[in-house]
Amino acid sequence: MGKDVIIACDFSGKDETLAFLDKFSGKKPYVKIGMELFYSSGPDIVKEIKKRGHKIFLDLKLHDIPNTVKKTMAVLSSMDIDMCNLHAAGTVRMMKAALEGLTRPDGTRPLLIAVTQLTSTDQQSLNEDLLIERPMDEVVMHYASCAKGAGLDGVVCSPLEAKKVHETCGKNFLTITPGVRFAGGDAGDQKRIMTPAQAKEVGSDYIVVGRPITAAENPVDAYERCLEEFLD
Repeated sequence: MGKDVIIACDFSGKDETLAFLDKFSGKKPYVKIGMELFYSSGPDIVKEIKKRGHKIFLDLKLHDIPNTVKKTMAVLSSMDIDMCNLHAAGTVRMMKAALEGLTRPDGTRPLLIAVTQLTSTDQQSLNEDLLIERPMDEVVMHYASCAKGAGLDGVVCSPLEAKKVHETCGKNFLTITPGVRFAGGDAGDQKRIMTPAQAKEVGSDYIVVGRPITAAENPVDAYERCLEEFLD
């Protein structure tokens, strides 16, 4: 599985998103469509971006009873996406149901990954808000192991945990890591972050980069910088 930079297109609507992608003439970056964009524009935005030749990570973070997630994944699978996700906290049973729903009659399916803990969650909020008393690292590894046991392809985790996830679940178990910022950049609401070069060193398979690219004065240059730091 090749490594790549995924641009988080966290825009409020279709026109803004397509205008942004128009800047990438001749390039086809991997694109993440999150909840804000999908809820405002619906499946049409997926079809339009796919028609332009981009790979798509549909980031809806499903978390519901197994039967509901299974049926929803069947709908998502029909949309020709390349990757989608759910919350590992939904239990192994839910993850297995999701995988069953996502798999098409011919046996093909998008990649399915599980969110371990959001990169905006730190140890204090894990303890005080979620009442999880174990260390963050231990919690992430447990969720990753559950996801692997359910048959998923990998997890979303912070780059701080990517190396240990591979040690725990194997080098072919994917790590998709948001919380990536350029050196000296604004961390925003992210708590557990690294630079693209650091993410490369710890073995992240995909880095998800939003505002450092989308809010840059020259987004194409920022994207190229990410590629250079992460892949070269």
